[in-house]
Amino acid sequence: MTDSEVTANDITARYYETGTERVLTFDKGGTTAAVAQNREGYAMLKVRPTADGDELERYYGFDMALDHAAELLGVSPHDLPVPEDAEDMGM
Repeated sequence: MTDSEVTANDITARYYETGTERVLTFDKGGTTAAVAQNREGYAMLKVRPTADGDELERYYGFDMALDHAAELLGVSPHDLPVPEDAEDMGM
């Protein structure tokens, strides 16, 4: 099981895999956002307010999902740290 974490710009990003999903979470002072994809890595990305929260939107591209996650956190997408294991998310 892959599990990695990186912090930059006061944002902590954590990537991990469950039995069914690849999950990338962001936390900025208690405000959270999550991007999830099926474990096989070929489905659309789901943006959620938390890792297990209700889906807000789906995106094909990782950049668009990161834009939405950054919006939820109130930061620029360029401020989001992305663990190396999560860099290939998206279609």
